[in-house]
Amino acid sequence: MLAMPEINCIKLMRNQKSLSINKISKTLGINWRTAKKYADGDQLPEENKKKKSGMMYDEQWGEIVGDWLWEDLKLKKKDRRTNKGIFSALQKMGFKGSYRTVSYFIKEWREGREDIEDETKDKNSERLIHPPAEAQLDFGLMGAVKDGMYVDIQCLVMTLPFSNSAFAIPLPGENQECLLHGMKVIFKQLGGVPKKIRIDNMKTAVIKPRNKHEEAVFTNEFLQFANHYGFEPQACNPYSGNEKGNVENKVGYVRYNFITPAPVIKDLDHFSQILEQQLTEDRQRIHYKKHVSIQELLEEEHQYLLELPQEEYPVFKKEQAKANKYGEITLDKVKVYVPRAYNYTQLSVVKYWDRFKVLSPHGEILYEDHRPYMHKNREIPWQSILKAWLAKPRSATYSRFSAYLPGRIYEYINISNLTIRKERLKWIIGLLANHDMNEINDRFYDLLGGQSDTLKEPEAHPYDIDWNKYDQLQNTSQTGNEVQ
Repeated sequence: MLAMPEINCIKLMRNQKSLSINKISKTLGINWRTAKKYADGDQLPEENKKKKSGMMYDEQWGEIVGDWLWEDLKLKKKDRRTNKGIFSALQKMGFKGSYRTVSYFIKEWREGREDIEDETKDKNSERLIHPPAEAQLDFGLMGAVKDGMYVDIQCLVMTLPFSNSAFAIPLPGENQECLLHGMKVIFKQLGGVPKKIRIDNMKTAVIKPRNKHEEAVFTNEFLQFANHYGFEPQACNPYSGNEKGNVENKVGYVRYNFITPAPVIKDLDHFSQILEQQLTEDRQRIHYKKHVSIQELLEEEHQYLLELPQEEYPVFKKEQAKANKYGEITLDKVKVYVPRAYNYTQLSVVKYWDRFKVLSPHGEILYEDHRPYMHKNREIPWQSILKAWLAKPRSATYSRFSAYLPGRIYEYINISNLTIRKERLKWIIGLLANHDMNEINDRFYDLLGGQSDTLKEPEAHPYDIDWNKYDQLQNTSQTGNEVQ
C-alpha cells in the first residue's frame, strides 16, 4: 500500500493535470493497476472490527475468568486463585476447553496491567487577488446560552474571498473529528467543493509547517479527506495570519453581528440553523468593491466549484485504550467509567465528532455516549446581574440578560411598578444563595408561597387566576344550553 503523500501525488496528476493512467504509471514507475486504483478509486477509512474467536470469547468463559481475576486483585497474593484453581473451577461449571487455553487467556489479561496499577522579512503587505472557488478556513470561539448556562462553542468558518460569502458551523471542539465533520456540512450547504482551501497550521491537519526549504506536511487523515473531495489543501506560513485575512475578518464579523449578545439555543443543530439563516440573508449585501450582491457573486462562483462525491466520507477516529482498576478510561482529558472495561487487556475507542463508543477486543460495544466536552458549560452570574438591576430597576426589561431568564422568573420581574420590582429582585437574590436559577423556576410556586403578600400589590401576580372570568364563561355556556 502506498503512503498517503504518494496517493495525494497520484490524485493531483490525475485530477488537476489530467494525465492518463499510463502516463502516471510511467512517470512514477509504478504498476498500471496500482496507478488506476489510487487515481480513480476512493480510499475511505473503515472501522476495522477485530474480533477474537475461541471458546473463551464466544461462550463468555473469558468474561467469567476476567471477573474472577478482578476480584482477586483486591486480595493479598497468597489468597488469589492460581491458573490451575481457575481451570478446576471452570471444569465444575461445564468448561470443555484445555488448561493451556485458560492459561493463555489469563496471560493476555494480565499483560500491561502492572503498569496501570503503578500509575496513580519584508513587512509590506501585498494586495491579493482571489480567484473563484478558492476558500479560507479557520476556527473562532463563540458564545451561546443553553438551558440557562453559558456554552463556549468553536465555530468553523469558511469564506470564499472572490464573492466574500461565508459559511459557519458551530462545533463542540477543535479536534480532527470536528474539523472534518464541519467541512462536510459546509460543503453540503455550499453545494460543491472549493478547488483550494487555505488553513493555518492547526495540529489537526498539519504535522509540520512549511518553511523556506520544505512544503507543509499534512496529516494522513486530512490528506485522505482532501483526496476524497478533490480539493488542494494549502497551509499558511508560520505566524502569517494575513495570508488568510479574509476568514480572520469574517470570524469577527460573524461574532459581532450574529453572536453578540449570545443567542439562546436548544442544541448545536438549532445554533447551526440560526447561523445558516443569518448568513444566507447577509449575502444580499452589496459587495464592498464589486458593487453587486454577494449572492450574485456566489452564484457565479458555483460554476468553478468541484462536485460533491457520491459517497459520503465517514468521519471517525479509532484509538486503543486501557482501563484502570476502577474501570475508567481517559477520553478528552476526562475519566469515563466503562462497565466491564477492566475485564479486558485492551479496548478500542471509536470517536466521532459528538459521541464515542468503546469496544471489547472481540467487537462487543461495552459503552457509548456523547463525548465529555458536549456537556461543558458556565454559570451565568445571576447574583451580580440582579444586583445591578436592583440599583437600576428600569434596566431589567431591556437588558441583554433578560432574554436568558426562565419564563416564570421573567414574567415575575417584568412588572411596571418599580418598587415591587425591586422587592421581587431582592427576593430572588436571596433565593440564589441556596438555589440556582433553573431550580427557582421549577419550584417557583412552592417558593413563592413563603413570600410576603405585600409584594403582590398593587398589581396582581402574573400567575394569579381571575375566577370571575371562568364564572362568566360558565354562565354563557349555561345560557346557550337553555336556548337550545
